[in-house]
Amino acid sequence: MTPPSPVRLLLADDHPVVRAGLRAVLETEPGFTVVADVPTAEEAVTLAADPDLAVDVVLMDLQFDRQMLGSRATAAITAREGAPRVLILTTYDTDVDILAAIEAGASGYLLKDAPPEELAAAVRTAAAGKSALAPAVALRLMDRMREPATTLTPRETEILQLVADGLSNAAISKRLFLSQATVKSHLTHIYAKLGVDSRTSAVATATAQGLIRR
Repeated sequence: MTPPSPVRLLLADDHPVVRAGLRAVLETEPGFTVVADVPTAEEAVTLAADPDLAVDVVLMDLQFDRQMLGSRATAAITAREGAPRVLILTTYDTDVDILAAIEAGASGYLLKDAPPEELAAAVRTAAAGKSALAPAVALRLMDRMREPATTLTPRETEILQLVADGLSNAAISKRLFLSQATVKSHLTHIYAKLGVDSRTSAVATATAQGLIRR
């Protein structure tokens, strides 16, 4: 009987140590072959479409040092017919990250502190075309469905995250190529949605609801 073909993996993470660790763990698993590892989401999109590599599953981080986000790369990868599955592997467990990844077409979402056996099982599940959500992530999604949080637009979320990162209105204006008046207008709408009256309260409330990262 012919043995099944190995699951061909592409690793995308901007930390060399993380990529090396993932490769070391996954290459000890029977039936896995790591065909490439890359430090940027852009390279992941390119290699995922390379017919010579024939990637089955992409393990994708979410943050790439201000370059293309993992969620955007996931959308670019999964939009192609016959595309490999994408499994998000990240440290972020906020609702905004989880939902963005799933909406982008990710087959699974796993946290980097997952044990090796859970990672291997998630890869096999994703390769089989099934959903592979970490238990904690699945629980967050269920809780959100039961008690929907306040919804911010993508732009409002982006601005509030920058506020949480310590940027002033002027700095946000420059970063996002918006006028300061537009930034202030977005903040006014954010305050109204969250029922707060200050930047500090907005950040605290949004963080508690999982709308932005800690």
